[in-house]
Amino acid sequence: MDEPIQVCEKRYNYFPKTFRWRGQLHHVRAVERCWTTTQRRWLNAIERHCFRVRTVNATYDLVQELDRDAWFLHRVVEVRE
Repeated sequence: MDEPIQVCEKRYNYFPKTFRWRGQLHHVRAVERCWTTTQRRWLNAIERHCFRVRTVNATYDLVQELDRDAWFLHRVVEVRE
């Protein structure tokens, strides 16, 4: 998926606390998991911080590309209604 999002607030200057996706503000209730990945591309490596976060309505995987401080919604893991 990798849709651009805006992380509006962070907890401890690291974990996403609120993010805006498709114009809607989402409040993170819990960070369930975090990990770092590195992708090798030609002569450089792209390092990404990944976060599985839970909101009231869903669980999402969010990704931060460190080299350009860009945030993406990687996938919707679970939707709760």
